[in-house]
Amino acid sequence: MVEIPKAALVERIRSRSGPEAADSANDELPDRLDLDSDSDARLLHRYNIEPDELREEFGGGSPSTG
Repeated sequence: MVEIPKAALVERIRSRSGPEAADSANDELPDRLDLDSDSDARLLHRYNIEPDELREEFGGGSPSTG
């Protein structure tokens, strides 16, 4: 299981799509997203983020939350 913290995704969305999309994502996304979950993958697709892109970036592991 690869989990990504919402804050990391919101910042990615902000840089790609702007503050309105980031605010929407912040309201909609759970605190942590599981890249192996179909429902979480659908949420990511709404913001033009591919789960495989994140898996590759984080080398198959969850990013540090500290």
